[in-house]
Order: sequence, then C-alpha cells, then structure tokens
Amino acid sequence: MVRTCQNCGGTVTERYARVFAPDATAGPRVCPNCEDLVRDGASVREARANRG
Repeated sequence: MVRTCQNCGGTVTERYARVFAPDATAGPRVCPNCEDLVRDGASVREARANRG
C-alpha cells in the first residue's frame, strides 16, 4: 500500500508511515519533504528555523 503525506502529497515509505502516522490515518501529517512544517507531539506546527 502506498502512503502519502497529508501536507504535500509526497510518497513516503511504508516504514516511515508505520513510525510517524497515527493508526487511524491514511498517512503521516508531514514528511521529510515538508520544509515548512514539523511534527510537534500530537500536532503539526510551522518550522522555526530553515532546515537547509
């Protein structure tokens, strides 16, 4: 099963989805390709610093 990021629509690996996606959702809320957002506990917030 292909999992996609709920923010950018990018494809994530099954392993990434298993670790970072809550059981009840179709995919992670953000992924490594989402430079403007980060996971913060149970929510998502804007990144405070540039990841680059």
